[in-house]
Amino acid sequence: MSSRLASSLPAALQKRNFRSTAASEFRERCVVVLLAACGLTTVLITVCIVGMLISQSWNFFQSEHVSIGEFFTGTQWTALQSRDLADAKFGIWPLLSGTLRVTMIAMLIALPLGLITAIFLSEFASHRVRSFLKPTLEIIAGIPTVVLGYFAILVISPSLQWVTGGAFDTFNATSAGIAVGILCLPMVCSLSEDAMRAVPMALRDGAYGLGCTPFETAVKVVVPSALSGIISAFLLAFSRAIGETMVVALAAGTRATATLDPREQSQTMTGFIVEMIKSENEYGTVQYYSLYAVAITLFAITFGMTVLGQIIRRRFQENYS
Repeated sequence: MSSRLASSLPAALQKRNFRSTAASEFRERCVVVLLAACGLTTVLITVCIVGMLISQSWNFFQSEHVSIGEFFTGTQWTALQSRDLADAKFGIWPLLSGTLRVTMIAMLIALPLGLITAIFLSEFASHRVRSFLKPTLEIIAGIPTVVLGYFAILVISPSLQWVTGGAFDTFNATSAGIAVGILCLPMVCSLSEDAMRAVPMALRDGAYGLGCTPFETAVKVVVPSALSGIISAFLLAFSRAIGETMVVALAAGTRATATLDPREQSQTMTGFIVEMIKSENEYGTVQYYSLYAVAITLFAITFGMTVLGQIIRRRFQENYS
């Protein structure tokens, strides 16, 4: 009787000794304390990072050469180009413009391609095709960003110059945006596919029963049902593209330009931070503290995107019983 009961249990519960003793209870308390400490550590790390950004950027805004109004509305950023501090301009818009240009180009590539690929993998691909295509996408996700940066310089940028007859600069926003889009593509595809595969088969069967074709079922039933997960994937990819560093530091250029032309150089916020760290500016100078002002602005943008993603996810989330 006992062997029959044991065989009916799930595999995880078979052949396990679950006797509750004082020693086991003590070990469990230790494990709970360890888990709580790990969770608290992540919170403390976040608090420390935010505190560092606020304290260091405060030194920047305290300078007589900087004003908050100029920082948020100025259209010139010459923190590294001006040798005389009195002539330096600290307007964030050129860096923000470069960041948004690269991010928009990346999203134009990653979002539609990632969603279409996810629909194909979830609804139409055979098991054999899926077993080949999905690991291939995961390989792209594993490529180091520095390799994608050199790919943008050596392949994408020369190709754009060849197609347009030299209309693009050697370093330009489009090349960097395409490389970042390739980087974000697996994230959009994988997360969107997971959201669509979580949709119950009963919804698909119901659509087929009403006479829908497989394409109509995928587009009109599965995608709307998985909308919260798909939007979350889009926003995560957006945040990833805004915060990408190495690709834009290599391929976008080092000239901060407040323009919409994607053929020109564009220094992003992360690209400026890298260049400032590499420069000869010493700790304590206004130029040095300017990187923290840029960093806390970048943090505020990504934090806002994360909060927006949570709101949208809860707004469109559907529970299936």
